[in-house]
Amino acid sequence: MEAFLSPKESAKFITENSKDVSIEADGVQKVAEMMFDKVSEKEFSVAGWKSHELNPKAASEDAVNWVFLVDALNFSFWSEREDHKCLVKYKGKAYSGYWALCAAVNRTLDEGLPITSASYYATMTLEQVKHNFRSDTDVPLPLLEERHRILNETGTVLLEKFGGSFLTCVKKSEKSAQKLLQIIVENFPSFRDEATFQGRKVALYKRAQILVADTWSVLEGRGDGSFSDISSITIFADYRIPQVLVHLGAMKYSDELMKKLKEGHLFQSGDRQEVEIRGCSIWCCDLICNHLLELYKKKGENMSEKINAVLLDYYLWDYARDHREDMKEIPFHRVRCIYY
Repeated sequence: MEAFLSPKESAKFITENSKDVSIEADGVQKVAEMMFDKVSEKEFSVAGWKSHELNPKAASEDAVNWVFLVDALNFSFWSEREDHKCLVKYKGKAYSGYWALCAAVNRTLDEGLPITSASYYATMTLEQVKHNFRSDTDVPLPLLEERHRILNETGTVLLEKFGGSFLTCVKKSEKSAQKLLQIIVENFPSFRDEATFQGRKVALYKRAQILVADTWSVLEGRGDGSFSDISSITIFADYRIPQVLVHLGAMKYSDELMKKLKEGHLFQSGDRQEVEIRGCSIWCCDLICNHLLELYKKKGENMSEKINAVLLDYYLWDYARDHREDMKEIPFHRVRCIYY
């Protein structure tokens, strides 16, 4: 059987054969220049990940299991309407999108339920899922039935193969990001974010790669989480990163695709244009990282330890959230699926 191309190989192949999405070389350079002064800031670091109030602060097994649970459910948070969305209130603050999921997990833990324990979520009922991830508005978290199925499935695999702890998977990876990625994709079916594009099997692995990255972040790149090959992980192709890349001029959509987006077209996972948007955004960010490294090299600085696609993704994702109003003219592509 023909093997799937890796996310980086997939991104290159998709970009070279894309019809409706293109990468703008001048825009890539402009974004790299914009990022130049940001690399030394806290936001462009593992410390930036830990500074989010909902993320775990300890580098512990419990924290690793928190990350695994959250990334098993890290998909499909966009709202049909901006003024009508799922919100979760936690410690006096209302959270939406991905952060609503994190808030719901922390709220459940505070209520004394061991939601990050595989033995608990492997047998959770749909009613328990609906209660633990309840919204504080009349808009529920999307795809609750799928989340229930995935919780049962991943919890069962974790119990049967890895003693109920994701840290076992991390230890088995022997400090290799690529080996951990392989362990995740081979053992947990819901992380297999794959498609066929122009007759080739491509893999984008948004959730699997973000799980590797978040594990690296929660363990602060130390001990079991000191992945020597972390720079081999690409950005996590979702719906926000492409939007911000088009907004910043690093990517461009065809008139036909832009028209579809503005009309609110609902793509299916694996549609040609959907794969082009995601694949090109991975390759675009790879080019931005390379430009950034070159800019520092010209200054006589080797920043290969500090610049990678993981940290670039974290930064751009936060940028997209903070500049949502500015980016309204670029619609994000809509897909309801479990992969992102």
